[in-house]
Amino acid sequence: MKTISYTFLILIASVTSVYGQKKYNKILLESATLHIGNGQVISTGSIGIENGVITLVKNTLAYTYNKSDWDTIINLSGHHLYPGFVAPNSTLGLTEIDAVRASRDFYEMGTFNPHVRAQIAYNCESDVIETVRTNGVLMIQTTPRGGRISGQSSLMNSSCWNWEDGTVKADDGIHIEWPSAYSRNWGDPITKPNETYEDQKRELIAYLTNAKASTNVKDKNTPIQYSALSDCFTGEKRFYFHANEIQQINDILDLITEMEIKFPVIVGGSESYLVADRLKIKKVPVMIGRLHSLPQHDDDPVDLPYKLPFLLQQAGVQFCLQNEGDMEAMNARNLPFLAGTAMSYGLTEEEAIRSITLSACEIMGISKNYGSIEIGKKATLFGSVGSALEMKGNQASVILINGNFVPTTNFQTDLYKKYKTKYGK
Repeated sequence: MKTISYTFLILIASVTSVYGQKKYNKILLESATLHIGNGQVISTGSIGIENGVITLVKNTLAYTYNKSDWDTIINLSGHHLYPGFVAPNSTLGLTEIDAVRASRDFYEMGTFNPHVRAQIAYNCESDVIETVRTNGVLMIQTTPRGGRISGQSSLMNSSCWNWEDGTVKADDGIHIEWPSAYSRNWGDPITKPNETYEDQKRELIAYLTNAKASTNVKDKNTPIQYSALSDCFTGEKRFYFHANEIQQINDILDLITEMEIKFPVIVGGSESYLVADRLKIKKVPVMIGRLHSLPQHDDDPVDLPYKLPFLLQQAGVQFCLQNEGDMEAMNARNLPFLAGTAMSYGLTEEEAIRSITLSACEIMGISKNYGSIEIGKKATLFGSVGSALEMKGNQASVILINGNFVPTTNFQTDLYKKYKTKYGK
């Protein structure tokens, strides 16, 4: 048994790897502020981990233990412990340098590509993932882009040997880019109705109708694109509808009713607060788009994107945060700070943490094993020197993925340390 103070955590992280070089089967993390992920907080808590699974969550002050029961005991007094943050709807792992076409593997040619699978293109060796992981983002919904139906996303760990080893949930759902009801020329502040919107909508609905008709039909001539959609219609996978405008969202809600879609999700949802009552009644969750954005319309309040989580929370609509947009892969490291912004504009701290942990896992169907620090769940969690929702506080002191230690440093922190020594600091 080893007892370790937090000052030696960097050493522990450097010699212990998720890749199986060395394993600790029974780990106790003690005396940290536990943010459970479901809204609860234990100000001085301990977590016991056995074979990668959380087996104990206790108040340290009321818990007496035998040191010989644990392989490793890590004291995190003054630190915060969180469930691993989750980055939904991200190209992270599918791109390395956005300006280099050869390193972008998230875009497929064609309009309807429900059979395209992001899972097998996931790059575990990505340097970008490394920089995101050290900010607490331990799971990624790696997602394809392009076309009207982009393909299938998968839930992946942010540290792994390969895509097989890193898979949390394969092919969790299919992503649909709903046509926009409005158009705007670049640099033009005037928004105009999309004159072809109805035609584009009809084309998409006709495609989905034909695909549904082929569900459970065993015919070798059924197109693979239709077969790929079958699990979404039977409820085994989710439909992710990418839409921001109120017209789009209302039309999607009508389609959900008409086609009896069991697990729909709105992705983006800038104007979702305007139809919050319908979303609540139909129990349709929203993956809210990047909060650090300008409003959709010139006459919107400038802080509307910041307040959107609070507006949906007040209306009783389930939601989580995501970061789709320019340079989204490398900017995934800012996910905890998006939650911090939501906290500044109405959410409590624990509600903000839930929006990037348990709520995201519930929406994507993996909350049985992930998303909160509870007995029976996988030990995918991390410790931070300060509040992980603040830039200065977000300093990883320990990271575990499925109970395995992962380094808390990356090539950027290594360079920082290297060049500090240049001037004798």
